[in-house]
Amino acid sequence: MARIAIVYYSATGTIAAMARALAGGAEEEGAEVRLRRVRETAPPEAIAQNDRWARHAAEGESIPLAELEDLEWAHGFAFGTPTRFGTPSAQLKQFIDTTGGLWAKDVLVDKVATSFTASSTCHGGLEATILALNNTFYHWGTLVMPLGYGDPALRESGNPYGGSFVSRSKAPADELALRACAAQGRRLARVAAAIANVQVGAHS
Repeated sequence: MARIAIVYYSATGTIAAMARALAGGAEEEGAEVRLRRVRETAPPEAIAQNDRWARHAAEGESIPLAELEDLEWAHGFAFGTPTRFGTPSAQLKQFIDTTGGLWAKDVLVDKVATSFTASSTCHGGLEATILALNNTFYHWGTLVMPLGYGDPALRESGNPYGGSFVSRSKAPADELALRACAAQGRRLARVAAAIANVQVGAHS
């Protein structure tokens, strides 16, 4: 059984919905999943000015905060974030910047990682954000898992880098995006389980 950690930042709920879909896909493959949000760092006055942001901030408190132990525990993980000028959000990046100790001890080497994102405009940096997240995985020594086109839903969604969605006019993640994320979760669970089993065999 694969152990999968899904770590995300979501301001208004789009990425949170995609994270849940990815978690559901991994669970379909029998994986044990930890769904974790990162800490909100924006000032309360900024959040209060956006009704959707304020509402999701309150709703999201039921999701546990991500801890470094979640990455140690997992065989594979998925990181999700909205685009911020073609790069990951500051909130997710702050969590990533605390992983230096794990990196120094090679704790994350040979685990499996994948990324997903959303933007408000068609060319708002979807691929750039995923590739920026993947740069972290290269430094960790993790094995980067792309989404590819192996599932019919992925041919429709059209992004082999990772699950993505364009939230025009504040639209929630649609069925196609959620199906792609579920496929990403299934693939992550299968690949992480295979890698973990190989490692167990090598040490037995």
